[in-house]
Amino acid sequence: MADSSVVEGADHTPQVYSKESERLVKQSWEVLKKDPQTNGIVFFTKVFEIAPQARPMFSFLRDTSVPFEKNPKVKNHALQVFRMTGDAASQLGDKGAFEILKPQLQKLAAKHVTTGVADAHFEVVKQALLHAVATGVPEQWSPELELAWGKAYDALATVLKDEMHAQAAAQKEI
Repeated sequence: MADSSVVEGADHTPQVYSKESERLVKQSWEVLKKDPQTNGIVFFTKVFEIAPQARPMFSFLRDTSVPFEKNPKVKNHALQVFRMTGDAASQLGDKGAFEILKPQLQKLAAKHVTTGVADAHFEVVKQALLHAVATGVPEQWSPELELAWGKAYDALATVLKDEMHAQAAAQKEI
């Protein structure tokens, strides 16, 4: 078995995702997934701190007086997004991990296309994810863990953006 695999980064350049990176992501994910609700809220809170203009993109945040952190729809969405991102990142080194997620990614891409998600939004999400990981596993946080999660997220984001672009192009042809 090889000591590393090549993943495609956000800029479509190959990056080495080492066995050590894989180990670090999996080890931290084991801790993070014990409280995905809290970590998901930290994640989404950071998204809106970085990009408050993104709030209108989420239908469940429109016309509500429920505070963000108490809104059950926010909690549910944060939980789903954080779990899927973490599960995908932790499976990156496994053969066919993205193939297993392909149906979910296709649905997610379609939703992202209709809500106006752009490539630049993925960098905001990456920053928020790294913040949530750092907050969720402060005793494990290190430059190596940050790099490992960054590479894992970039690989997932690349797959999702490619699917979004393909779906958007297909819609233009209709």
